[in-house]
Amino acid sequence: MSPAANPSQLMATPPDFESYLALGIYIGIAIFLIAFLLLLSWGLGQKTRSRQKQEPYESGIYPLDNARLKGPVPFYLVAIFFIIFDVEVIFVASWAVASDRLGWAGFAHVCFFIFILFLGLVHLWKTGGLDWGPRGQREGRRAERSFL
Repeated sequence: MSPAANPSQLMATPPDFESYLALGIYIGIAIFLIAFLLLLSWGLGQKTRSRQKQEPYESGIYPLDNARLKGPVPFYLVAIFFIIFDVEVIFVASWAVASDRLGWAGFAHVCFFIFILFLGLVHLWKTGGLDWGPRGQREGRRAERSFL
């Protein structure tokens, strides 16, 4: 009988005191190095203050407008929806790589996953999350849908 075949030896043993001591020393050294480097950069860094340094931009160009972007919100919503639905490619591609080992059960799981994503896309479409037009056009289209 080989030593690895014994079931009592296959069970994981809890870490001993030396393992915890090594972990504590490692954490202590890491905290010390972080604190030392922060204090060193604070002590050696330049501490010059001037009117130019206190301005919002050191380039000397004063801000002319608000820093907030005035882009259309639907663009950001569609971008987020794209990212959410694009993640499915990762899962489907990983399934495609291992499809021979997963068999029909894996195929059923992937079909269910794609079906759930399709339901999410239908929900977005029905609630108007994918409409790009102005509000008046969207409301007109909704009125046409409800009329039909």
